Amino acid sequence: QVQLVESGGGLVQAGGSLRLSCATSGRTFSDYVMGWFRQAPGKEREFVASITWSGSTFYANSVKGRFTISRDNAKNTVYLQMNSLKPEDTAVYYCAADRAYIIEISAREYDYWGQGTQVTVSS
Repeated sequence: QVQLVESGGGLVQAGGSLRLSCATSGRTFSDYVMGWFRQAPGKEREFVASITWSGSTFYANSVKGRFTISRDNAKNTVYLQMNSLKPEDTAVYYCAADRAYIIEISAREYDYWGQGTQVTVSS
């Protein structure tokens, strides 16, 4: 079992930045690919970014060049640095863990989820 707790969401103006954190506990952090997803009202949950134990990353086209995912394996924590935020980035952001060695972009592949943190970008 893995527990995930997100933090760092909030209200920011367009063009601003936020950094989300996801602290994990439970099973060995290195066993998991970590991902960030988001869900806006009335929309399906969508993939944002993912990172393997060794640091390989993959991003959705909509955030590429603006968002950076990273992980601190010593702290069992994954981060999402979000720059140049746009109103369309407004959503609840979820951290997820996938017991795999390759990056998956489907939410169905992820085994554990955090409770989510709200990010609101005003225009």
